[in-house]
Amino acid sequence: MTETTNSDLSMGALFRNQVIRTILLSTLFLQIGIWVRNYSILLFVIEKTNEDPVAVSLISVAEFAPIFLFSFIGGTFADRWRPKRTMVWCDLLSAVSIFVVLLTLFLGSWKAIFFATLVSSILSQFSQPSGMKLFKLHVKEELIQMGMSMYQTLFAVFMILGPIIGTFVYQHYGINAAIAIMGVAFILSAAVLMLLPPDREMEENKEKTTLVEEMKAGFRYVLNSRALTLLGGCFAAAGLALGLTQPLAVFLITEKLGLPKEQLQWLMAAFGAGMILGGGLTMGLAKKTPPQILLAIGMSVSALGFFVMGLSDQLWITLTAQFISGLFMPCIHIGINTMILQNTDEAFIGRVNGILTPLFMGTMVITMSASGWLKKTLSLVAMYEGSALLFIVGVLFLVPLFKRSSALLKKGEEV
Repeated sequence: MTETTNSDLSMGALFRNQVIRTILLSTLFLQIGIWVRNYSILLFVIEKTNEDPVAVSLISVAEFAPIFLFSFIGGTFADRWRPKRTMVWCDLLSAVSIFVVLLTLFLGSWKAIFFATLVSSILSQFSQPSGMKLFKLHVKEELIQMGMSMYQTLFAVFMILGPIIGTFVYQHYGINAAIAIMGVAFILSAAVLMLLPPDREMEENKEKTTLVEEMKAGFRYVLNSRALTLLGGCFAAAGLALGLTQPLAVFLITEKLGLPKEQLQWLMAAFGAGMILGGGLTMGLAKKTPPQILLAIGMSVSALGFFVMGLSDQLWITLTAQFISGLFMPCIHIGINTMILQNTDEAFIGRVNGILTPLFMGTMVITMSASGWLKKTLSLVAMYEGSALLFIVGVLFLVPLFKRSSALLKKGEEV
């Protein structure tokens, strides 16, 4: 009875927290804008260029290149600037850039459409670490992991709904209406963020430091933190594992199962449904499970899922493995974000995020780039088993942290 009451109280405390409520509502509007942007622009470019693969690939470049180029710079500035103000201005500037693109479309220049994706993707590298800082500043330690669970569940829901919403808007209302919806979504997000508590007054630095000095301090901070260094190794292993097989999912359907490529949609649907359900279930686990254990569980189950998918020649087994992988994927995201917040001082949140995120993305791009060549050299089975092995390597990076988490659990039980 006491356990249920405590759980209810925690959930109530979570929803009473103004910062969590505001960031979740802002994220809702942002996700609508982002998914309408991603799919409307994709379909528009495909239509305008007669499916030119170079033009289509430029969309991905505009979306992902800023993560490498601006993540650490954005994180460093996020540590310098006031988080609420940074987030509001980023959303407003994204809206302005989108309405500029809308104006150029009316004037007949459709190629400016890439600009909308590029600018909002760059600005998100400044906004996202500021949101993490707000969690660190205004959310109690015991609520951080549950708050991250809700945040991740929202992302999981949009992995299913996002493509449907984006495609529907473009097909029924066209690119002009889609871009207008993007702009309005960013403005609504900025308006919601105004409800956040006022930024605290920034303390005047006793020593004036340059941007480069602060960047160097960020790298030193990560290297001097055992938890963050181990997490970086875990990040790299997970990136290598996901990149190795991400472009090959269609071959599971066509080669291993002997089915038409259109059946790939069922694999994606199984993963997305697992993520939505997993987000809800992880909220229950998050209250009592240390984040490193949550992360290790997620990566171990992912390893098992990839192992089974590589060997399976039955559709129902492959779909089940994909669903279970999706079910435990929120454990990975929530564990990572919580570990960053718990092991990082507020003054370094942006820079730590700016170092670890490109590490994950960079390793993923490396194996994604090599996966086509590796598939010709090795077998599809070997690729998936290799991915499973890399996930296990990622878990091994976390092993040194398990003793600390078990000690903390014992301490909690004694209290």
